[in-house]
Amino acid sequence: MLRPGALGRDFELLWLAYSTSAVGTALAAGALPLIAITVLDVSTLQVSLLATLSGLAGAVIALPFGGLIEHRRKRPVMIFTDLVRFAAAASIPVAALLGGLTYLQLCLVAFVTTSATIAFTAASGAHLKALVPAGGLTEANSRIESAFWFSNTLGTPIGGGLISLLGATTTMALDAISYLLSAFGVSRIRRPEPPPPIRTVKPSKDLVTGWRQIFAHRGLNALFWNSQLFGGSVMLVSPLLAVLMLRDLHFAPWQYGLVLGAPCLGGILGARSTPWLTNRYGAHRVLLVSGVARAIWLLPMPFAGPGTTGMVLLITTQFGLLISAGIFNPSFATYRLNAVEDGYLSRVTTSWSISSRTTQPLAIAAGGLLTTVLPLPTTLLLAALTCLLSALLLPWHTPTP
Repeated sequence: MLRPGALGRDFELLWLAYSTSAVGTALAAGALPLIAITVLDVSTLQVSLLATLSGLAGAVIALPFGGLIEHRRKRPVMIFTDLVRFAAAASIPVAALLGGLTYLQLCLVAFVTTSATIAFTAASGAHLKALVPAGGLTEANSRIESAFWFSNTLGTPIGGGLISLLGATTTMALDAISYLLSAFGVSRIRRPEPPPPIRTVKPSKDLVTGWRQIFAHRGLNALFWNSQLFGGSVMLVSPLLAVLMLRDLHFAPWQYGLVLGAPCLGGILGARSTPWLTNRYGAHRVLLVSGVARAIWLLPMPFAGPGTTGMVLLITTQFGLLISAGIFNPSFATYRLNAVEDGYLSRVTTSWSISSRTTQPLAIAAGGLLTTVLPLPTTLLLAALTCLLSALLLPWHTPTP
């Protein structure tokens, strides 16, 4: 494991940018639905559509981003997308102050933020490889994964407190500032950025290059389908779990928050342990074992009952899921960075993000439809079995690059 600081000042600035933007994303995720409900008094359907349609639309618009980002320097792209997200978030308190806030604007903000986040992720993922030596990629991805779970552990509760104290629209102003801090962090990176690859095909023919690279690599192809099946299953369960806890099991709001918030510490613990586990057991073994482990934890959830026993069961299963995912995600991210040639990283990352952001809302919709014909526990059990199947799609016979 690398000693603290061994990754260098420039990586620390990139990590600062990622961390602050991740906190901003967590704040926005909590604030936008609350604004829709408490300020605009929209229907339940409109609240659902706010996330689903904006996510799908953002993924579609992001289709050409991979090729555009690939052939440009990454830092200006990251700064630009941060400024776009700043302007989108800041427009909400401004519109509210002027009395002109509308549901359409919320949808546009969610759509713009989703698109810009896909672009930021593609640029930052590709740039990471230029800032960190090959031997430090697992440690770097571990740090980034920890920031993700830290923002989800504290960002949402802190966001809820800020919304209660200051109001949802003021919280969005603080959210906007987080993107400015991210842009500042990127602007302070001093290491010369390597020149981008020269475009060799027309932009119209570049749209599917990322998927071609994924499907041409045996290990990446396996991991791609594994991630779509796993992510779709988990997202299908997410809203149904809320219904199970709040309606069927009659959990109090604080119990619901505890079940969702406390297990995120498992994500941090898993992410920080990944470099040690990799050094001890090897990257490929850690990838496979954590990939199997994260697939089993949905199985007990349909059998949760009311009261303390049910709450402890759900916290335990969520903790097991997130600590396994916390280990798997940095291992996977490092595998993908090593498997993909530098000139294709942005396109592969963008294609992957678009696929996930399309699959997951569709899985949520499928879960809702299933509950109209099946009991809720049965739907949860089907999702758990589907998630378990994802373990079969791991790269069992493809060693780590």
